[in-house]
Amino acid sequence: MPKPLRLDPDRLFPADPATRAIARALYAQVAGLPIISPHGHTDPAWFASNAPFGNATDLLLVPDHYVFRMLYSHGIAMERLGVGNPAADPRAAWRLFASHYHLFRGTPSRLWLDWVFAEVFGLETRLDAETADRHFDAITAQLATDAFRPRALFDRFGIEVIATTESPLDPLDHHQAIRADNQAGRWQGRVITAYRPDPVIDPDHEDFRANLARFAEVTGQDCFSWSGYLAAHRQRRADFKAVGATSSDHGHPTARTANLSAAEAEALFQRVSSGKVTTGDAELFRAQMLTEMAAMSLDDGLVMQIHPGSFRNHNASVFARLGRDKGADIPTRTDFVHALKPLLDRFGNAPTLSIILFTLDESAYARELAPLAGHYPCLKLGPAWWFHDSPEGMRRFRRATTETAGFYNTVGFNDDTRAFLSIPARHDVARRIDCGVLAELVAEHQLEDWEAAELAHDLTSTLVRQAYKL
Repeated sequence: MPKPLRLDPDRLFPADPATRAIARALYAQVAGLPIISPHGHTDPAWFASNAPFGNATDLLLVPDHYVFRMLYSHGIAMERLGVGNPAADPRAAWRLFASHYHLFRGTPSRLWLDWVFAEVFGLETRLDAETADRHFDAITAQLATDAFRPRALFDRFGIEVIATTESPLDPLDHHQAIRADNQAGRWQGRVITAYRPDPVIDPDHEDFRANLARFAEVTGQDCFSWSGYLAAHRQRRADFKAVGATSSDHGHPTARTANLSAAEAEALFQRVSSGKVTTGDAELFRAQMLTEMAAMSLDDGLVMQIHPGSFRNHNASVFARLGRDKGADIPTRTDFVHALKPLLDRFGNAPTLSIILFTLDESAYARELAPLAGHYPCLKLGPAWWFHDSPEGMRRFRRATTETAGFYNTVGFNDDTRAFLSIPARHDVARRIDCGVLAELVAEHQLEDWEAAELAHDLTSTLVRQAYKL
């Protein structure tokens, strides 16, 4: 007998009845606010072409590294799920996923997916081996209808603005097509980009020198000279701003920054661009480029996002077989106090610079990040990120940072996802958790109820608009 799928209206609220009632009232005031998604990895081609999505597997399983990494941890080959293997039978992959859906109990993936099944597709039974085909057919059939095309879902989800993330090598043609449709009145959805220069900044990238050559082709600059390389960045940042970008994004292994002299920086660039890269030079170059990007942000106003502390592609075998972003990125310990000091010595007191810091190292929240953001005008704290984008991760973030940095040195929520259909679910989880945290402060008489109501709105909407200049 299929098991019913039901989303409890009080899910994630505090268990204490009195505190839960406060959280419920706060949530009612923010539940329907528009979604502002200032950082993510959805494909702009979806919104440019508005072509129908494919089947359930291609949309919900293959792109979601949260999902396939869990299945892989139980010995299920990614290729059987369709990851890196377009020849895989999507129905067979979905059946495999469904028969192992119990593995996601207690995880945020379960929260997000159940929301998608119930709220987006109207399914009333839980996913398991028995219901696998029924779910696959129902989802795939709906995806073929106009109501489930990307633009229709964008509007249905109440998304006010969504930012995608592109590299400097991207032609931005999809964003240009979207803006053309906006201007012609064919669609009013706001899709902007963010400047992610990692492929041409990280000397450890396997295609770094080839990327520099491509960078030169795209910009017409000599990207094997230091001055030409910097000019290419400035040019591309201007191109990104022209199609709506308000931020840059930097996914470095560490938060290290440097402040070299012009001569030292030029000599370092010549070493790393020659193809003979040492580990020390690669790290120093990434560090210097964070400072260079901060200098450019002072000129063009792009908000900097720094996402350090992930050991990317940790599984060498999977990387060799399937490439990047296959669920093997692992958090590492991250220093911020010493790492950021060269940049902050140069720019930390600049009133117009805005840097948003993220971490996968929760031990840094109270020890380093909250005190830094609680002092430097240019710093704000990004929300609980990646592995910590979860109910307990969000609660830990608020409890570790609020007393030192306050709420107003944070930037609301961003979903940071490729999984388009899960975006409303992720924002709903964040709103529920924040309302629960605020309800506890009201119940403990640390906040008045009207203050909590203002904060709930600010954490949902105001802070993200301000932080990302939206």
